[in-house]
Amino acid sequence: MRKFIKRSVSAAVLAAGVCGLVAEAQAGANEQFIPLATYRVGPYASSGTLWWAGLIDYLRYVNEVEGGVDGVKLLWKECETEWSTDRIVECYERYKQGYNGAPTAFFFTHSTPASYALLEKGLADKIPLIDAGGGRTESTDGSVFPYAFPLLMNYYSQASVGINYIALKEGGLDKLRGKKIVTVYHDSAYGRETQGPMALLAKKYGFENIQIPVADPGNEQSPQWRQVRQAKPDWIFLRTWGVSTPVGIKTAARFGLPVDRIIGDVWAGSEADVLPAGAAAKGYQALAPFPGGADFEIHQRLRKHILDKGKSDLKDPKFFGSVYYNIGLINAAIAVEALRTGHRKFGNRPLNGEEGRWAFEHLDIDGARLKEIGFSGLLQTLKLSCNEHEGGGAARVQQWDGSKWTLATDWIQADRKLLRPLIDAKSAAYAKEKAVKPRDCSKA
Repeated sequence: MRKFIKRSVSAAVLAAGVCGLVAEAQAGANEQFIPLATYRVGPYASSGTLWWAGLIDYLRYVNEVEGGVDGVKLLWKECETEWSTDRIVECYERYKQGYNGAPTAFFFTHSTPASYALLEKGLADKIPLIDAGGGRTESTDGSVFPYAFPLLMNYYSQASVGINYIALKEGGLDKLRGKKIVTVYHDSAYGRETQGPMALLAKKYGFENIQIPVADPGNEQSPQWRQVRQAKPDWIFLRTWGVSTPVGIKTAARFGLPVDRIIGDVWAGSEADVLPAGAAAKGYQALAPFPGGADFEIHQRLRKHILDKGKSDLKDPKFFGSVYYNIGLINAAIAVEALRTGHRKFGNRPLNGEEGRWAFEHLDIDGARLKEIGFSGLLQTLKLSCNEHEGGGAARVQQWDGSKWTLATDWIQADRKLLRPLIDAKSAAYAKEKAVKPRDCSKA
């Protein structure tokens, strides 16, 4: 009898274990996992907290209001990284295979240094690395970089849109000849990324291209802005990040430089960049592929279904519609639309990384679809392919009025045809260095 009971208990335990495994497998059978390398603490927490709030609010909206992506529920889990490249890499390694039976189809790096660090890992693991508005510019060429996506607006496009905006203000591209344009830049791979396209644009349009670096973290910039004042520029690009942006704005004002002749790049144009600068920031302008504002249709939907029901990840509602919150919304929307694209080929089920790459490379968000999902005016149209991993290349320009961002322009397009040979030359050099055989995109 004891032996029978023992066998019965063992069988029951074994059965329970098997059932547990089956239940766990079933739990992830219709879920798509999205790892989030967040940074809610550390020097960039003021930006990161809002970014991830926007992203999570949209994912929650898709799950609770739309029933998931074509019936596939979204599952996410955070890693706190403090925006440290090493920690972002650790988060990637931890979750590249998925979580609780749900597979990973892509990984948000939200960090140019991390995009560089993970480049070869993403290729080996077949996990798409998504870095909208950042990343390695030459990874625009998907034939050489199949698993890296510098979506929406790479750094070369940022330089070109800035020049096109200045030309708009001056009365035409021909009016740039003889102008002085200074770039004050974060002395890092990110900050130096636009030097190549600026040199090309200066040669083409005849303006003087002056480059002045600021060492990280940029708490003291008097020597740099003294140089700027001595140069007597017509326009100034501010390509900074974190504390170096408000310090730059305040120091420019102290040296008597007009703030409305300063244009911040994508990562120098949020509330976190202007509020600490106080009155000195009034009139400051910035490129905005991720515009601020809460008057877009998607915000009305989120307010009704997420914020008003107390389900938002946003701790302070006054930042609803802030630039970084909207960056999160846009990244989440692009990812969701990519998953929908993948479902049309692979079926309404969770996708793996290789399928995720195919999905992103066939993503086509047109004006009609933007209106349908509530993103008209907030997100530009976006079409990707095997050899085109940027897909947008446009930005609006927004201006700080002392209390909020106001949109000053419609979408301004980069001269991507002019820039593409630079990108192709860099991707070809990388392919040669790493012995990479480019894909034949005609067969993709």
